[in-house]
Amino acid sequence: MPTERRAAVLGKPVAHSLSPVLHTAAYAALGLDGWTYERVEVDAAGLPGFVRGLGPEWAGLSVTMPGKRAALEFATAASPVAVAAGAANTLVPTADGWFADCTDVAGVAGALRCAGGFAGGDTGLVLGAGGTAAATVVAFASLGIRRAVLVVRDPARARETVEAAGRAGVEADVRLWAEADFGKLAADCAVLVSTVPPPAVEAHAAELAGAPCVLDVIYHPWPTPLAEAVAARGGRAATGLDMLLHQAFGQVEHFTGQVAPREAMRDALRAATGDILPLPLD
Repeated sequence: MPTERRAAVLGKPVAHSLSPVLHTAAYAALGLDGWTYERVEVDAAGLPGFVRGLGPEWAGLSVTMPGKRAALEFATAASPVAVAAGAANTLVPTADGWFADCTDVAGVAGALRCAGGFAGGDTGLVLGAGGTAAATVVAFASLGIRRAVLVVRDPARARETVEAAGRAGVEADVRLWAEADFGKLAADCAVLVSTVPPPAVEAHAAELAGAPCVLDVIYHPWPTPLAEAVAARGGRAATGLDMLLHQAFGQVEHFTGQVAPREAMRDALRAATGDILPLPLD
């Protein structure tokens, strides 16, 4: 095994990724001299060829959009949560190929528990139905939530999220955005996850803020209209930055075989983002 070890985040675009902040801080805290982590611009079509060309010094890969489905398809083995989500954000070399995981699921669950104050319940409300929504409904299953209400503009685009929910054992109920009673949906849910751009939610923010636990996956610019409405009611909202932090723990453990240094990673992310959010760990 080479002394120098490499890891990277793959995506297109990828220059904005904060993953190097988290992984570099983790490797330093673990005393892993000679470990590096970089950004590599690779799209979904280019991912298989790039990964096949990597040498034995590579410890693992983080995968962001648009390559998460391609990563799962490329892998020779996968975790149950990656299979359920239909996507992978983590690739780890094995003796006979690459293992895929989806730590995005743990990222959503960790953000809801630690930053959102999730206290249990049966129903989760999701705004939007893209890739983050698919990871969210799988995270619901891990939290004991057995029903997901998906509010979307086009039901046809919810198909992959509905399928992910089914694989995870979560009942999916699709509602049209134009016909949704946002106040009632928020009041009836245990948790709300918004995966849509802030302008889409702004007109309904005050109603949606009535949900007992809120995660807005947007973190820049912050605060979002939904987060402001939650704060006005005396609540707190988890963010995409919390998700990013909690998903990185599993990746570091996959790559290094050691327990992730959570506080060091949290402190580095806070410093890199101007301490705009507390990023609680418990």
